[in-house]
Amino acid sequence: MHKDRYSRQELFRPIGKDGQQMIRSKHVLLIGAGALGTGNAEALVRAGIGKLTIVDRDYVEASNLQRQQLYCESDARKRLPKAIAAKYRLEQLNSFVEIDTKITDISYSELLSLAEKAHLIIDATDNYDTRLMINDAAQKLGIPWIYGACVGSYGMTFTVVPGRTPCFNCLWESVPMTGETCDTAGIISSAAGMVVAYQTADALKLLVEDFDSLSGRLITFDLWQNTHNSIKVDKLKKPGCPSCGESPTYPYLSSKNRMKTAVLCGRNTVQIRPAERKRVNLNDLHAVFSTQGLPVQFNNFLLSVELDSKRMVIFEDGRVLVHGTSNLVEAKKTYHLVFN
Repeated sequence: MHKDRYSRQELFRPIGKDGQQMIRSKHVLLIGAGALGTGNAEALVRAGIGKLTIVDRDYVEASNLQRQQLYCESDARKRLPKAIAAKYRLEQLNSFVEIDTKITDISYSELLSLAEKAHLIIDATDNYDTRLMINDAAQKLGIPWIYGACVGSYGMTFTVVPGRTPCFNCLWESVPMTGETCDTAGIISSAAGMVVAYQTADALKLLVEDFDSLSGRLITFDLWQNTHNSIKVDKLKKPGCPSCGESPTYPYLSSKNRMKTAVLCGRNTVQIRPAERKRVNLNDLHAVFSTQGLPVQFNNFLLSVELDSKRMVIFEDGRVLVHGTSNLVEAKKTYHLVFN
């Protein structure tokens, strides 16, 4: 089976057998395991990438199943971390690919550590703070990355190649970006699929080092309105850009820009991340909550407990999601009922 596995891909002349060997030798860092993340992960694993590292902070919920293609109902019932559920499925698709997972809200130091071992970064996140951090890390390390976003029937993607294209920080200042999210405006799965198609096509170009086939353009589309735009953005590159300019300072790799609390837009949820990472013993917490008669669900990766009219989801790295409020003060109050 392995001998013929990539035969159709090798018949595609821009890849060929040599290109397939290059793909096999490469490592991709994927940030986010939602609709874009699962689509990219499946395409790369089926294409025979050598190693894939998946980073995601969240767990599978029923609302994900409409568009996040690697997950099933049992994943949502168990509230499995997305990175773990994705790994289980991907290993069934291609056992020859090395898959690493990180269940975390990635910090700049972790991002740098992971990115320096990768050949390509793919953005499948849902917030611009993380994208700006990815952008700075990619610029500092000289690694290409592929931006992607979608909401409703609309999508956008751009491939950033350090030294060749404007960076995301340049675009951020010049191109209008929607503030809507899937949680506030909804999404159709075909919009995510279209963004994934552009991202994975450019990923293959980069992995076989066919840089001349990259368009260098910002792609936007609206499938419902039947519009498609390919925007030339090379003139948006700024000599004074703090991320990719002549004297870069990489501002989004600074600790002062690291967010400790975040309201997850549209989800009535606050994420709380401790200033210092500490490993939480979920077994001990489960025993305590059970003794107190609190409604609690528990697996090897996270614990969910109903507390003070809120639901807390606690991860091993000390990160907590407080569901039932968008108020930071209320969320912190609930958090401190458990963590002093």
